[in-house]
Amino acid sequence: MSTCSSVSRNFDEPVSGTAAIATTWLLLEQPGPWGAKALTSSHLDPALGRAMESAAKDTGVRIALIRRPGRHADRRMPSTRRVYVGHVVPGNVWLHSASTSDPGQLLGLDFAALGRGDHRTFDALLGGRPHEGGPLALVCTNGKRDRCCALLGRPLAAELATSGVEGVWEVTHLGGHRFSPTALVLPYGYAYGRAEAHSLKEVLHGAQEGRIVVEGCRGSSAWDRPGQAAELAVRTRIGEFTAEALSVVRTAGAAPRWVVTLAHTDGRRWQVDLAQRAGLPPRPESCGASVLGSPARMDVVAVRELRLATALAG
Repeated sequence: MSTCSSVSRNFDEPVSGTAAIATTWLLLEQPGPWGAKALTSSHLDPALGRAMESAAKDTGVRIALIRRPGRHADRRMPSTRRVYVGHVVPGNVWLHSASTSDPGQLLGLDFAALGRGDHRTFDALLGGRPHEGGPLALVCTNGKRDRCCALLGRPLAAELATSGVEGVWEVTHLGGHRFSPTALVLPYGYAYGRAEAHSLKEVLHGAQEGRIVVEGCRGSSAWDRPGQAAELAVRTRIGEFTAEALSVVRTAGAAPRWVVTLAHTDGRRWQVDLAQRAGLPPRPESCGASVLGSPARMDVVAVRELRLATALAG
């Protein structure tokens, strides 16, 4: 059976620079079935879902629903739900958690502040505290958006959970169905494509120790897509895997060409030239797509370390 993910894999489509973009992730536990737009087509009150979408718009906060791996019978509605919020911008990375019996409480959050990395309203309203335990592995399993996410994502989430990996959740949408199974790892906010259980375990082990695995990495959601590709290129070039070592400080240009400047915590800087090209030949970007597309890919043209005087001038 040909699927969007099998075609993407056969064409060896690069995954770098394809992650969803969000400075902050807000995750609400919602068991049961999910529709294609889960915030308004699940057992969550659709009016609440619409209000949450509106409140988060243009704040840098991305909202997703999560559930534990396993069967999703309609009657499994918990009296209290887990809520997580995580900010992923280097220098201010944090992950807080709470429980609520009233998801409507989330409308009292200051979404703009959350997007900037301020968790005070989350802590005050929901009794949030720093997350205790290991990293979270969020595996996209929403088959209503794309069958690949269900066919490939649900078995991955189940395998991780049954093998004793803690912090595994199914999640509604991470984008990039054709890279299924896809996963996001918090607290650092790096996304992965074509994930397998053994590779994701390695990613989680690294995150526990504050390290990033670049193999299969789509990028950090903290950056726009040129920034994601540029950061991974520099990490690969210099062998830097410390989670918060690099930051995107400037992105110049527009499609199809950008120059991205990155800074290291030790003061070094790099410029990365990128070119956006259409993936050829045309292929389905999603199993639900009615027409073939040419998905954009980020190609690294050059990586240059800047001398100190040049970096200061830039």
